[in-house]
Formats: sequence, C-alpha cells, structure tokens
Amino acid sequence: MKKFAVLFAVLALNFAFAKDYEVQMLDMDKNNQTMLFEPGFLQIQPGDSVTFVPTHKSHWAKSVIVPEGAEKFESKLDEKATFTFDKEGVYIYVCPPHQMMNMVGIIQVGKATNLDKIKQALPKLEKRATMNEGRLSEYAKSINE
Repeated sequence: MKKFAVLFAVLALNFAFAKDYEVQMLDMDKNNQTMLFEPGFLQIQPGDSVTFVPTHKSHWAKSVIVPEGAEKFESKLDEKATFTFDKEGVYIYVCPPHQMMNMVGIIQVGKATNLDKIKQALPKLEKRATMNEGRLSEYAKSINE
C-alpha cells in the first residue's frame, strides 16, 4: 500500500508541474520568414504538452519521426490541437501541404534518445525542401545530446 501511495504522489507531482507550450503555424513571421512553426525548436520534459495553433489557414502538424515506442501525432486542418509527450526523444514534424517549403519543427523531450535516427533522416528531409533550405538542419543544432 505504501508503494502505491508513493507512486501516486510521484504521478501527481508530474501532472502538477507539467507545462503546456504553444507552437504557432504561420504563413510569415515578423522577420518575413515564410511557412514556419514558431518556435521551430522546442525543448520540453516528459509529461509536458504542446498546443499547435493555426494562426494562419491551411496548416496542420503531423509527426514524421518519433522515438521508438512513442505515438505519432497529427492535428486537423485549421484546428488547434494539444498533444502530450511522455516518451523521451526527438520528434520531427511537418505541415504536410507546406513540407516542400520546409515548414518543419523539432520537439526534444528530455534526452535525445533517438539522435542517430534523427541525424540519418535530416539529409533526406532537407532534400525535399524547395524553399527555406537548411531550416531543419539549423533547428537540429539546438538538440542537446
């Protein structure tokens, strides 16, 4: 019974301290960069959540790489959506209709447990971009090993 109480207390503390972050889906930011998630790189902790906000129309967020054992996520067109990230690792996501414009983002949850997989995927993902080349690689420099 004592173990259950301790486990419950730990879970309650995690929930109490979990944070919600917001990522905006933009056609253009204040620096005239086009088709981007703001922020493009986000570092959070397990149990935190991210809310994707379609500030402009025709956007949604869809994961393309997730850590092993993590669930993929996908919002709906022009709808606000919140996802909770419980599994440590690096998540790469895109706006499907604007992926060629390198509308991509990275969320690092805790430790970068799947960094090798991310490094292997970066060239292929960057190769698909016809605009905003190098954006994903620039975001990836923020990953903490």
